Amino acid sequence: MTNVLVDTNILLYAIDEDSKYFIEVQSFLNNKAFNFFTTSKNISEFLSVITRIPKNAFPINEALQIIEEFNSVFTVLYPTEKSNIIFLELLKKYSPIGLKIHDFEIVSIGLEKKISQIATLNKKDFEEIEEISLVEL
Repeated sequence: MTNVLVDTNILLYAIDEDSKYFIEVQSFLNNKAFNFFTTSKNISEFLSVITRIPKNAFPINEALQIIEEFNSVFTVLYPTEKSNIIFLELLKKYSPIGLKIHDFEIVSIGLEKKISQIATLNKKDFEEIEEISLVEL
């Protein structure tokens, strides 16, 4: 089985039944050829988005219930001292600015765990990072 890091947008589309990506993401997440991982950073980004959606914000208790359900699909990875070193090396190499820095932190956490593939629908966020490859959904 292939280890794959899952980006925040995949988490969001996994619960958005109105999204044009919902069925595609559900099919991908049910693919037994993959072991799915996400990071604590992705979880906090996910919670930030779904608790502030205009007119459809999830109460925090419901949002946390979704996270509990995700735990049966994803292994959540956390930053370590080693991932922080990788993060700083990536920042020096690529010089990202602003919100793009979050993507490099996510990648560094995966790389520290030897996960070099990421599933995302925002391919432009990661395509410049040579250390990883993008997984097609």
